Amino acid sequence: MTNLTGIANTERDKSDPHNRKIIHVDMDAFFAAVEQRDDPALRGLPVAVGGSRERGVVAAASYEARKFGVRSAMPSVTARRLCPDLVFVPPRFEVYRSVSEQIRRVFAEYTPLVEPLSLDEAYLDVTTNLKAIPQATRIAREIRAAILERTELTASAGISYNKFLAKLASDHRKPNGQFTITPEMGPAFVEHLDVGRFHGIGPATAAKMNGLGLRTAADLRAQTEDFLIRHFGKTGSHFHQIARGIDDRPVVPDRPRKSAGSETTFGRDLDTESAVTAALEPLIDDVWRWRETADAAGRTVTVKLRYANFEQTTRSRTVAAPIADRSAFTAITVELVRGLFPLRRPVRLLGVTLSHFDEPGRPGDGQMTFGF
Repeated sequence: MTNLTGIANTERDKSDPHNRKIIHVDMDAFFAAVEQRDDPALRGLPVAVGGSRERGVVAAASYEARKFGVRSAMPSVTARRLCPDLVFVPPRFEVYRSVSEQIRRVFAEYTPLVEPLSLDEAYLDVTTNLKAIPQATRIAREIRAAILERTELTASAGISYNKFLAKLASDHRKPNGQFTITPEMGPAFVEHLDVGRFHGIGPATAAKMNGLGLRTAADLRAQTEDFLIRHFGKTGSHFHQIARGIDDRPVVPDRPRKSAGSETTFGRDLDTESAVTAALEPLIDDVWRWRETADAAGRTVTVKLRYANFEQTTRSRTVAAPIADRSAFTAITVELVRGLFPLRRPVRLLGVTLSHFDEPGRPGDGQMTFGF
């Protein structure tokens, strides 16, 4: 069986999924690393990007902070408790996007088959590449070196014959490293991994799997595809495949943006209907600003409320034609929220999302969320 260190690009090679060369590039603590790069006083310190107020949330943590258990999406009060010396810095999304564009220009020098997952990670298919380099490991090293030279930031990379394994591989030598999983290694590499380590299996799904006695890939592999579909729906087929190191998904460049959203957690719960309605305005501004920049018009508006007791509710409306007018977007959003009045209890979080794009605009970087 051919490995990933060098293959001829024959028609047979292209048709054999084991002969694909996929690289997953993941920047190391991206937001925090940018802040430490731009402010030398932060270097070596535990840094969290996000809001430090009581209701704040950590958007990213430096590796110095991670040593204390600080993680993204963690409440700021919890992070501060774990690391009393934690330094909070506000996010600068425009800067992160600018650096992300620099990184993507590096990718484009090697292959047009780039599938961005977010501002700081992407899949690249380099089976056939613009520099005719036969070794995927060499391409990954060159890309990481170019990123470091141009941005002063480090990246980690995983190399394999499919996206699932490339993603696993990129986590294997973080930070500032790379790892290759060859076709010979694939099935055995995943066999003893905890299902919670698999990309696409979140805490809720992992807990459900554990309740069924499925704790490792070997446990998944022991089940029939029908069993997994019965318990997990159509994704059961995907689980059945990845447990065997199989993932035929192609690298899809320029994937259309599926939604644009903005949400915020309030420093103090909103306990009046007028306060909730007023709080919609900056969220609507955020989403509409993206809509105008991307020249994309969606047909579905969704609002989300999270109450003081963490109970959450959403309301959506889909209209027949793309929403091309801000006043119409505002009217639909306000009407959806008013449909939740009278308030059952005070509101701690409010969110607005526009989706169902009939005419996608520029490729985005996943759902855009503002506020912490």
